[in-house]
Amino acid sequence: DVQLQASGGGLVQAGGSLRLSCATSGFTFRTYDMGWFRQAPGKERELVASISRTGNRLYYKDSVKGRFTISRDNAKNTVYLQVDNLQLEDTAVYYCLPKYGSAWLYNAWGQGTLVTVSS
Repeated sequence: DVQLQASGGGLVQAGGSLRLSCATSGFTFRTYDMGWFRQAPGKERELVASISRTGNRLYYKDSVKGRFTISRDNAKNTVYLQVDNLQLEDTAVYYCLPKYGSAWLYNAWGQGTLVTVSS
């Protein structure tokens, strides 16, 4: 079974930083693209960043460009999200998810990590 365990969230003041990690197991990590999604209270879950299998192709949602950095360590089966200059609107539960080809593994959501930004 695919296992996804996000960690690294917390309470941070606006302008602060966190490094989120997502440890994975149950699939061949190096053959999957990976993404970070977030879900804010009362809102739909949205993709904020993704990284290709080898790390050479990156995507960022416009509102996080220049502030978030996605990376991966294929030896550790782990994907990271460095979140800098956090804003109030970044408050959400953050999740990672694998993607094989064009298909996100939507049935594999794991435990997310809560990021709360205070003013």
